[in-house]
Amino acid sequence: MAFVKEYNEQTSTREGTIVPVHITIFEDRSFTFVTKTPPASDLIRRAAGVEKGSAAASRQPIGAISRDAVREIAQIKLADLNAPDVEAAIKVIEGTARSMGVQIAE
Repeated sequence: MAFVKEYNEQTSTREGTIVPVHITIFEDRSFTFVTKTPPASDLIRRAAGVEKGSAAASRQPIGAISRDAVREIAQIKLADLNAPDVEAAIKVIEGTARSMGVQIAE
């Protein structure tokens, strides 16, 4: 119960958003946890205004997001991505969007 209370307390401002968490449980039954940023696919899906990704991403695009939205998502995800800077993170987010069938509007 202690974990649930602490988790809910830390994520109360992110209601309705998927919040991944990394939990470490010790032998004495104590624990620590670190909340992560929402999955890139969830952020892209929300920005595009769609419920889910395309089943045939290369043949059936389902929506589009602007470059500004991609940059904003990349800045949110930068801490959790294996990217040295925002420009590299943007490329990762663009790849995720393409694999979901979401186009990047110029």
